[in-house]
Amino acid sequence: MNLTVTADTFPLAEVFTISRGSRTEAKVLTVRIEHEGAAGWGECVPYARYGETLESVTAQIEGLPAQFSRAELQDLLPAGAARNAVDCALWDWEAKRTGRRAWELAGLPAPGPEITAYTLSLADADTMRLKAAENAARPLLKIKLGTPDDMPRLEAVRAGAPKSRIIVDANEGWTAEIYADLAPHLLRLGVELVEQPLPVGADEMLAEIARPLPVCADESCHDRASLPELMGKYDVVNIKLDKTGGLTEALALREAARAERFRIMVGCMVGSSLAMAPAVLVAQGAMVTDLDGPLLLAQDRAEPLHYDEAGVHPPAPGLWG
Repeated sequence: MNLTVTADTFPLAEVFTISRGSRTEAKVLTVRIEHEGAAGWGECVPYARYGETLESVTAQIEGLPAQFSRAELQDLLPAGAARNAVDCALWDWEAKRTGRRAWELAGLPAPGPEITAYTLSLADADTMRLKAAENAARPLLKIKLGTPDDMPRLEAVRAGAPKSRIIVDANEGWTAEIYADLAPHLLRLGVELVEQPLPVGADEMLAEIARPLPVCADESCHDRASLPELMGKYDVVNIKLDKTGGLTEALALREAARAERFRIMVGCMVGSSLAMAPAVLVAQGAMVTDLDGPLLLAQDRAEPLHYDEAGVHPPAPGLWG
């Protein structure tokens, strides 16, 4: 097995800001596996919030043995970006080697397009209103919040896009008191879901209050081992392949979460179409799909995912799977 890992940079169409900071480019790692006359590839986005860097994730990948199976990989690396890129490359490699699509290999029905959220990055209220108006034809907008001035921003987005469905992501930026104050206003403005309103480990209050507005675990949910801590506090789990450590665990997490009556959101880091492609399989039938990474880029892979009014479409074989 020949495994290579390279660092790639994709410029963003414009500055992307969340409560933790801003960026102008997406830095990703691309893994390529060649074996038995076939080649597969996958992508990951190392995330500082989880203690990952391009260098540390590269070292994890390069430390793998010369030969291993996808099943063995689950024990060789922990859940996270490194395992994600290798796991997805192995799925793609098997699809290319067998001439079957990845969803067939997974025993899944053929996927279709899914409406995806489009993310408005954090800015002042006037700017966010303008951005919302520019994207008012999109059926689902996601707003990055998590600051002391969130209400003017939310009011501005609703004014700019009065017909769009809205979800919000606080990125752990609120306290219990702030969230309690904001929740009625979120409902008044027609917000359909709030992601990770409170920091990981400081979310006990969510088990003690009524939740007419569904609350989604993002930073609190990584893989199946996360689920016991989420019971009674969250209604939805956000499955991201860079957190689960690949498609293999993402599919297992989806099944386990549904068995525990969680609803499903499928999200992403800011990456290219190669990172989104396997997540489209997981997003089938999800309550919320948030796979807009390529829409934020100024430049994408050579054979990108297709987006239109029906949403994000499954990947062509030349891209992945």
